[in-house]
Parts: sequence; C-alpha cells; structure tokens
Amino acid sequence: MSNIDEIRRMEEGLRQAELGPDPAFFEKVLDDDALLDGKKLKSMVVEAHRPGSKAPKFTKVEMSGFEFTDHGGAVVVTCKGDYQGPQWSGTLHFMRVWLKKDGQWKIVAGSTLNDQGS
Repeated sequence: MSNIDEIRRMEEGLRQAELGPDPAFFEKVLDDDALLDGKKLKSMVVEAHRPGSKAPKFTKVEMSGFEFTDHGGAVVVTCKGDYQGPQWSGTLHFMRVWLKKDGQWKIVAGSTLNDQGS
C-alpha cells in the first residue's frame, strides 16, 4: 500500500473520529509536539472530542477536494470539510502534515481556515 493510500485511510478515520466523537483517535494520531495553527494544541483537541465536552459536535462531516503530496516519510494533505451540527455549521479548509514515526503515521503540523473568516 502506498503512503497516499495509507493517509487516505487515516483521513477517513479522522472524519469518523469527528463524528464519534472519538478522543482516542486524536490522542493516537496527533504527535505530542504537533503544531496546529502554530500552537501545541493536542490536549485541547483531544479534550474537545470527549463525549460531554462543550465543544461543537457534528451530525455530518463531508470532506472533499483532497490533494496529497508524498515526500517519502511525510505526506502533506490539503482538503475542505463541510460540517453540520446543532452548535456550529460551516466550511473549513485544512492543511495537514503526516509524518511516519516509529512505523505509525502522526499529524505533526496543520492549519485550518474558516470560510466565514473567523
């Protein structure tokens, strides 16, 4: 299986974890030193996906527009996500960097842009 095929599977797992919500998935795939929008936010992301947390929960998550760039041990992904839920709905654009560390894919960097400008 190619790196891009592996990352396609990981991206689908991420989409499912958003719907779960599944904090264990984020705990597993986010590197401890991951920079998300320039900050180390792993603990905040994991906490936001715990059932019962006050973070927005989604009833629908659709991802599209994937572009994958394979750099050998790293894959850069850009895509768009359409989210719907009782607390928030909107479109986000993502860039993620997946790095293979000790045989497992980890998100080591990422950024998000909200279409509504916030």
